[in-house]
Amino acid sequence: MIQYLHVRPLPPELWEWKVKIEKIARDCGLDFFETIFEVIDYDKMNEIAAYGGFPTRYPHWRFGMEYEQLSKSYSYGLSKIYELVINTDPCTAYLLEGNEMIDQKLVMAHVYGHCDFFKNNYYFSGTNRKMIDVMANHATRVRNYMDLHGPNQVEEFIDVCLSLENMIDRMRPYIRRTPAEPQKKRKEDLPDELVGEVVVPRLKAKEYMEDFVNPEAYLDSQKKKATEEAARQTRFPAHPERDVLWFLMEHAPLQKWQRNLLGMIREEAYYFAPQGMTKIMNEGWASYWHAHIMTRKVCDDSEIIDFADRHSGTMATSKGRLNPYKLGIELFRHIEDRWNKGQFGKEYDDCDDMAERAHWDRRLGLGRQKIFEVRRLYNDVTFLDEFLTPEFCQEQKLFTFQHNRKADEWQIATREFKEVKKKLLFQLTNMGQPVIEVEDANFENRGELLLRHLHEGIDLHDEYARETMSNLFKIWKRPVHVATRKGTKGMLLTHDGQKHTERAFEVA
Repeated sequence: MIQYLHVRPLPPELWEWKVKIEKIARDCGLDFFETIFEVIDYDKMNEIAAYGGFPTRYPHWRFGMEYEQLSKSYSYGLSKIYELVINTDPCTAYLLEGNEMIDQKLVMAHVYGHCDFFKNNYYFSGTNRKMIDVMANHATRVRNYMDLHGPNQVEEFIDVCLSLENMIDRMRPYIRRTPAEPQKKRKEDLPDELVGEVVVPRLKAKEYMEDFVNPEAYLDSQKKKATEEAARQTRFPAHPERDVLWFLMEHAPLQKWQRNLLGMIREEAYYFAPQGMTKIMNEGWASYWHAHIMTRKVCDDSEIIDFADRHSGTMATSKGRLNPYKLGIELFRHIEDRWNKGQFGKEYDDCDDMAERAHWDRRLGLGRQKIFEVRRLYNDVTFLDEFLTPEFCQEQKLFTFQHNRKADEWQIATREFKEVKKKLLFQLTNMGQPVIEVEDANFENRGELLLRHLHEGIDLHDEYARETMSNLFKIWKRPVHVATRKGTKGMLLTHDGQKHTERAFEVA
């Protein structure tokens, strides 16, 4: 916990600019919670950044490790944190003491873009806006558990939980994967002749038509399906469960304090999930508005070059890395331009004349309205899937790359639009992490845990899989299995607490 968070009120000049920029942002149509700016030095900024943007977190060694990394990176001049903003109500944002005025104004404009996105994007609609209080409560409870059970035991269990924190269902707050089923009759409520018997309903028919209306082959196939369905319903869980942490929290043999700790880690994972799901959109939206506000409303002639220097540094791309700021702002501008010119709809899509498409302009002026709609309804995957176009990829010079073993260097693989889009969506789906589901908690009738890996063409990393299974065993206390593929072969990975094994396994 940060013992002394020395925050300073905004100086008069900075407060005046805060009021001006807030009014400009609202006049532009941005809608955000009250935003509180606090000025802190670089050391406290690094501490808060290490805590994930919060002033208080539970004690754990990883926060210290991240702090050391950030501090050394700042000291060596390799990086600098200009701002931090927390998705709460009211929003809290931190400004770095010692920044030039142009930096502070840019950061405030950028923050208001983030705050608007937090408040209005659908994927943030279910987040807890009082998460600062929740984090503080979690910190207090963890310290109490350390007093009761010892810091080493508690910290070791937190290590286990953190290694599994990505095994949640990121879409759980927005969809129902298993629809509620009507209550079924218990066996004791059925007639004696039906207990244990799967009955297939027959269509009414006259006796001489019975063989044609209800053929035996059809009845047998339906009975087989009904039997398989009945067997599936007796499986635990009845449907594959993607929220592995929830399943472990509910059904693993844990002590109360361990169950509570696992619940805390899961709650925090769900809080941060929308930020990972909308990174490109969120940063692109904030960058779009800081550029718009600064160049049109805030900067004077003496500041515009300094602003361009800061802005270009944020937009710069490097080898092998995708800059979410750059991709996001350019795609929002592309959407705005398309809807202003009417470059959408059936007529435009059916046009095969490249020259006509390039000069297509219906002067509709719907761009600003459209980007506000997009920021409300989409996440990164749907954003790129819906609005990434061949023209945009060509304009931004996007490509995929791969390692050439013969030349022992990384080379451009293709600039083909479909391949570029496919690679981007693949990297962003489930935040680029494997999808794992609980398949059976009583595998082979031995109380063992069977997980299923939804194989999408990439095998599990062997070392990561082994470490994850080892930590799952520490929670489940029984052998853990993962059904996956290696290439085209179905495999069952097993860890029994002592050794890791694998064998051929039929994977659906």
